[in-house]
Amino acid sequence: MSRPLTPLALAVLRMLCDGPMHPYEMQQRIRDHAYDSAVKITHGSLYHAVERLTGAGLIEPLETSREGRRPERTVYAVTSAGRDAACDRLAELLAKPAQEFPLLGAGLAFLNLLPEREVEQQLRFRVISLEAELAGHQTAQDSLRKRGIDRYKLIDHEWTIARVRAELDFVRGLADDLESGRLTWKDDAGPTTAPAEYGRRHDHDAHSTEKGTS
Repeated sequence: MSRPLTPLALAVLRMLCDGPMHPYEMQQRIRDHAYDSAVKITHGSLYHAVERLTGAGLIEPLETSREGRRPERTVYAVTSAGRDAACDRLAELLAKPAQEFPLLGAGLAFLNLLPEREVEQQLRFRVISLEAELAGHQTAQDSLRKRGIDRYKLIDHEWTIARVRAELDFVRGLADDLESGRLTWKDDAGPTTAPAEYGRRHDHDAHSTEKGTS
């Protein structure tokens, strides 16, 4: 393949390295092992990845069968070229940090466009969401371990939990710094300060919300 293997393509190759299977079985295994927490997958995208890998000679169809009134299912196997490509891509992902642009980074870069009170409030909302997300990941991890799944198969879950926990700690600390006044930009007279009309509009909206809920 001319382009690097996508995470989904790598997931397909990894599963086929364990033995031949059809896409429906791949989808089930992805869900059973919670690989969908690390790889974005939809029904259509999985079949598209299988088609691209087949066209590139990284996997090959073995047989097509039909059970009753169900649609035909084609069983695929990984080729030696596919196995090599999967190993090379995996080594690259582990060794080379990729430059990524998380949406939170963009929000933090321009946070002084909003009033400090508004930023603190939105960060508190994010804290609540992150706490729920962290609890969900931890529950899933505990459930998978109780099912006897080996730890090496859940390392991506450990990384996700560590990442969410680190973000939670950072965002909570940032909100606390805003609340205490350790972080401020209200004396910044530069062109990036929040427009006065935003503050008036926000105060009006907040007042209207309070009246509606009182």
